[in-house]
Amino acid sequence: MNVEEKIRYLQRGVEELIEREELAWKIDKAEREQRSLVVKMGVDPTAPDIHLGHTVPLMKLRDFQEVGYEVTFLIGDFTGRIGDPTGRSSGRNALTETQVLDNAKAYQKQIFKILDPDQTKIVYNSKWLNSLKLDEFILLLGKGSVNEMIRRRGVSKRLDEGNSISVAEFVYPFLQAYDSVALRADVEIGGQDQLFNLIFGREVQRAYGQEPQVVITLPLLEGIDGKEKMSKSLDNHIGLDDDPRDMYGKIMSIPDSLIVKYFDLLTRVPYEEVTAIESGLLRGTLHARDEKARLAREIVSLYHDRPVANYAEEHFNQLFRERTAPNDVESVRLEQVEKPFYRILVDAGMATSNSMARRVIKQGGARIDGETIRDPMYQVKPEEGMILNVGKKNYKKITRDDENNPTDS
Repeated sequence: MNVEEKIRYLQRGVEELIEREELAWKIDKAEREQRSLVVKMGVDPTAPDIHLGHTVPLMKLRDFQEVGYEVTFLIGDFTGRIGDPTGRSSGRNALTETQVLDNAKAYQKQIFKILDPDQTKIVYNSKWLNSLKLDEFILLLGKGSVNEMIRRRGVSKRLDEGNSISVAEFVYPFLQAYDSVALRADVEIGGQDQLFNLIFGREVQRAYGQEPQVVITLPLLEGIDGKEKMSKSLDNHIGLDDDPRDMYGKIMSIPDSLIVKYFDLLTRVPYEEVTAIESGLLRGTLHARDEKARLAREIVSLYHDRPVANYAEEHFNQLFRERTAPNDVESVRLEQVEKPFYRILVDAGMATSNSMARRVIKQGGARIDGETIRDPMYQVKPEEGMILNVGKKNYKKITRDDENNPTDS
């Protein structure tokens, strides 16, 4: 690929690229100097598992590998021990060094389901932050201003509301920026919610006399509810280590509106094919259920393998399309009268109250024959063999009266 071809390839799915001209110049310079770009992505290992939302920037790192560059996966073992400096995230509590290193080992195992190990450099930011002296740290803080920190997303609003903001929260961007200085990063990749920190890294590099890094941000991925950012705490996530049957089923439950975005950000399907899928769905020449099935196969294959993906698909089809439920699925007899979906769940004993049933349905946690229903008032007439499903493991199969009330012969 020439420079322009590389940039077009690397721009797939990108939210912001700052600046395109700088990236072209850096690519050309690296080729003239016969070296790789320093392409950096940093994570704080605050939990042992990764979900699909975390893989979006990882896929961009893989794109850089595809065009011939080594990438640097930075593990924030120093910053990970700090936790969430805002104090707002219970999922980012301060961790011990042992916990951080255990999580880091789990991360390494999972990222190589996407990245090529031979083109990946693993680094830990404790290597330079542990040895940063007090005078060097104060000089680092002098590279920015309070004014810049206040301009961060949400900070001004929180100040106006009279909320307390710790000094540690303002320090964190300096530490992330110093990572780029220590690595002399050419490119840094992150989620769109990291935009301020990534741009601030450019400014700090300049202050240290370095060329500023190019910033590439990726969209935040909505979870299977189709509304909130994918998050384990919201239980709308798909984990890389999920059972392949669960992974397949969760992907089949996403709203139709997310099909193209998931193809674009989470698979290696060529961009031209993704565009054709989008066009076909809009014109009605492709069916959303069929494309979700392909999407599920692609993603399960990526994190397991193709035979496992085929098995997961067979299991799903047997359960929901062919209605051959496993033997351990409980049967339930329901009156064959059309009712709102929330009432069906209550009648089937899958929700203890109307309010609980409505909440589960609105959160995207209830399905009929594998299809997620998000409207509690959706009218349903129970049919023989219909499979109701709430959550991961709660299944019930509707049967005829004579199957539930056998008579003695």
